[in-house]
Amino acid sequence: MRRSSLLCLGMLAVFSASAFADEATLQPDVIVTATRVTQTVDDTLADVSVITRAQIEASATRDISDLLRLQAGVDIARTGGPGGQTSVFLRGTNNNHVLVLIDGVRVSALGTGVFTWETLPLATIERIEIVRGPRASYWGSDAIGGVIQIFTRSLDGPRVAVGYGSYGDAKADVGVGHRGESGGFSVQLGARDEDGFPSQNENGFGYEDKDHGLRNRHLAARADQRWGEQRLEGALIRSQGTTEFAGGYSDFTEQAFNLALSGSVTPVWQHRLMLGGSSEDYATPAYFGAYESRRTSLGWQNEIALSREQHLVLGIESLHERGENRDNYKESRSNTGIYAGWQIGVGAFDSEVSLRSDHNSVFGNHSTGSVAAGWRFNDAARAYASHGQGFRGPTLNELYSPGFGGMFAGNPGLDPETSRSSEVGFEFIPGQDQHLKANFYETRIRNLISFSGIDFQAENVARARIKGAEFGYDRTVGAWRFDTAFTWQDPRNEDTDAQLLRRPRQKFSGSVERSFGETIRAGAELVRSGKRVDVGGIELPGYTLLNLRASWVLTPEWKLLARIENLTDKDYELAYGYNTPERSGFVEVVWSAH
Repeated sequence: MRRSSLLCLGMLAVFSASAFADEATLQPDVIVTATRVTQTVDDTLADVSVITRAQIEASATRDISDLLRLQAGVDIARTGGPGGQTSVFLRGTNNNHVLVLIDGVRVSALGTGVFTWETLPLATIERIEIVRGPRASYWGSDAIGGVIQIFTRSLDGPRVAVGYGSYGDAKADVGVGHRGESGGFSVQLGARDEDGFPSQNENGFGYEDKDHGLRNRHLAARADQRWGEQRLEGALIRSQGTTEFAGGYSDFTEQAFNLALSGSVTPVWQHRLMLGGSSEDYATPAYFGAYESRRTSLGWQNEIALSREQHLVLGIESLHERGENRDNYKESRSNTGIYAGWQIGVGAFDSEVSLRSDHNSVFGNHSTGSVAAGWRFNDAARAYASHGQGFRGPTLNELYSPGFGGMFAGNPGLDPETSRSSEVGFEFIPGQDQHLKANFYETRIRNLISFSGIDFQAENVARARIKGAEFGYDRTVGAWRFDTAFTWQDPRNEDTDAQLLRRPRQKFSGSVERSFGETIRAGAELVRSGKRVDVGGIELPGYTLLNLRASWVLTPEWKLLARIENLTDKDYELAYGYNTPERSGFVEVVWSAH
């Protein structure tokens, strides 16, 4: 009965959804992550994707991983259900080679260097910008594979949403916002409780026949006020709860805030002064573990128009970090970075040069640079090429962890990991209804940190070489919308020639949507991932996922969303020994007034 009901709902999803047909036409998105200043995607000399709020709502999903895995060059691994540890690999690099920002604030954990994607509530997100390739010359450490920046949402009226689905997945969000001529505010509260399913299968090291769920409570707030040419804005996002796993649970609290003053100093001089901070607290009683990290930053950025064709970006930022791992270490460090970018556009030619110098209290000085150039053949076609450096400073665990009985211990003498990447990209946009692109790249990483020294102590010995190509094609035909992406990559340990873990060599993703008038929209998603190698040399087979999504505008205030995941009930693994959802469904009702 359960499967029959879900199949009926899946068939219904094919013929129902919401959005307007004219919203599907391609428009240049405005982004800020690639160069830290406002640009359209069409003008950026980098491979950029934007996931908008409209796309988030059309997906009808609760997890950001469902959105990211549809993107070219992005691979996902997760240990169990929604609360399981989620790893995001960008262009074949490690999951701590992706700089993650929320409203311009670094949010990756100081202990591991990775962001806890599984705790991020989608209801609080306005858009997501993905910039592929090294961005260290603008952002500093961690941006070897690229940058993913999340922008929190600002409501313009009251909104209430409730939803329920398989595995006892229940969520509710409530919020209110107001906009005036000189500013506004927005506040959101939400909760998600899911009973889940056993995170491990019989191949897992800690298998137990018990459901492992997620409890999440979140808050997001924004406010801004304009005085003349200046604008003061602030944002706060906080998420706390419990994730369960085989053998125990973890309590978590994540928070990020920023306060910024921006505007015109003169007609040719724009500035932005920002204070930001993030914190993370994790406690895992079963492993007698407790970790907390605190990060504060202060930065001042300036954009100066030298002429209509030339712009300078100049900035300085100071970062202070402190981390404590119970009974293991309590350490802090600081970093000061100075950066500059010079952008030139003359006729069909565009170019960009950027440099950055970082001084870290632990590993000293480190400088990075990048150069890019592009040429427009006509209004529809352009090509660009770039070369850039990147680096990742050691995490606090890699530096100071005492290990386990002295084994797998940190090393205070570690140097940063370094990288060099080259890329060539092509774009063809014959009209507002279609977009074709192709990117080819190579990344070499040196001084990779490996736990391979005496007693497996951390040391800078490993090397990696990643070659890849990405192809994308988007098209709108009447009421139909098609989005496709294909990724080929060869991520390898250059010393052993082994394929890097949990990253497939090929991946295809695509979605198709159909609008029915101004109230109904239907969609389907397809993800095909190739074989991957996991820990211990175990090969995970490839898999194909088919998901359906739908929404229906019942009235101007009421909307119904529905999603079917894993329609064909595929049995697959994203990590060896860990389960993934079977065929499952979710329905959400949204009320909002504008």
